[in-house]
Amino acid sequence: MKRSWFRALLLRRVQVLFLLILQLCFLFFIFQNESFIAQVLRSVVHIISGFLVLYIISKKDKGANKVIWIFLILLFPLFGSLLYILYNFQASTRKFEQKIFQIGQKNRTLYGLPGSAEKSAYYEAPAHIPQIRYLRYAGFPVYDDTQTEYLSPGEKFFPIFLEELKKAQKYVFIEYFIIKEGLMWQSILDILKEKVSQGVEVRVIYDDIGCFLALPKDYAMQLKNIGIKCEVFNPFRPVLTAIQNNRDHRKITVIDGKVAFTGGLNLSDEYINTYEKHGYWKDAVIQIKGKAAWSLTLMFLEMWELCCGIPDDIECFFPKNEVDERIESDGFVQPYSDSPVDNENVGEHVYLQIINNAKDYVYICTPYLIVDDSMVSALCVAAKSGVDVRIITPHIYDKALIHLTTRSFYRELIYGGVKIYEYSKGFMHSKIFVSDDQIATVGTTNLDFRSLYLHFECGVWMYNSKAVLQIKKDYFDTLNECTQITLEECIERLPIRVFQEILRIFAPLM
Repeated sequence: MKRSWFRALLLRRVQVLFLLILQLCFLFFIFQNESFIAQVLRSVVHIISGFLVLYIISKKDKGANKVIWIFLILLFPLFGSLLYILYNFQASTRKFEQKIFQIGQKNRTLYGLPGSAEKSAYYEAPAHIPQIRYLRYAGFPVYDDTQTEYLSPGEKFFPIFLEELKKAQKYVFIEYFIIKEGLMWQSILDILKEKVSQGVEVRVIYDDIGCFLALPKDYAMQLKNIGIKCEVFNPFRPVLTAIQNNRDHRKITVIDGKVAFTGGLNLSDEYINTYEKHGYWKDAVIQIKGKAAWSLTLMFLEMWELCCGIPDDIECFFPKNEVDERIESDGFVQPYSDSPVDNENVGEHVYLQIINNAKDYVYICTPYLIVDDSMVSALCVAAKSGVDVRIITPHIYDKALIHLTTRSFYRELIYGGVKIYEYSKGFMHSKIFVSDDQIATVGTTNLDFRSLYLHFECGVWMYNSKAVLQIKKDYFDTLNECTQITLEECIERLPIRVFQEILRIFAPLM
């Protein structure tokens, strides 16, 4: 059985690879052909390339993303222009964007069902009103009557997660970038099967690229056959479209609309360190109980509709009977999500506001550090203003080129006063910001171009919640397992520095 499963998985990958190679060969043939038609085509594309460059310059887009496209078009007018047109001007892309917009607009008012705590938040956190208002503008209310618990590493999170799953009475919603068969997923699946037999509705969403090598092609059907509703986000097709870059990088579990989890952990064994992958795996999850769980419920249901095209009667999932069961307020909690197609970079803006508002310190964990000038400037200005700015990145990396690109930013940041540490014990996969003993965010957004601009992401912003000081304590515990990077260590040999600068040009593609 296992062998046939592996053969089917391998066959799928070979088929996709063959189709991609076939398309590339076809494009190469057209570009190199000297026929009259090919010459006319090249002349037309040369003219079009000039207009495309002007169009790209005028677009509301990140400078780094513009640079890579202009670079490709000017260096390879034929290939670059055609690639840009194929990539950005397709009906499927427009339909995808319109669908997301329509779903978001339709459900926008539903986020306020539990009752917003805006007025009391303004009163108790006057210094952070702009951040609260911004997230409200993006569609995400602030709540009280919510408890938070910071869970790190994965071994601490996992048993709590299983116990909460066992308590489910109405529904369990699971949405992850990676689900991989093993001890972790099997333990979860056993509980989900039991819940289905009890009449609990179970829904699962996983990203096709994230699970490309982890799950067989028909895994969604396998789950459906045991009573678990399942959708695959943005199935991979071997064609050049912009939407293939838009992956569901979120990690969300919601139980009965009352309990929710999000953070860096995917559902795979390395995240709970049952085996060693890139050394010890350090990750983080935030658990929320109470009103704020509703926002993550809605995020899931919106993604579900995007995947299957069938709208739910969303209000029927609202935990009406539990509204009166008041949970003691643990500060203010504001869950948020980020879409790559709405021109509103929520994840980036949350990070920038935390940095810009910091008075004493801002501590950051991220697996990747590939950022644009605005983020570099914000970090350096904060450090030069007397704010203690610290960033922890992995020492043992998962992707060599990305790690080399991450290290290319060290020199500039350290020179600007930012303290950089590498997690010596293994791989740092947490995505956290904590500041001034008051503010923190835990979520799925890495400090790289893919997370900030191309992927669907989510997080939880907190003010004066219990989890804030839990995060700070864990941060200092983690620093004991880190090595601080000095300016002298950032001075690379000339060939490596040149290579790093080239990598930075292509950073939006990584």
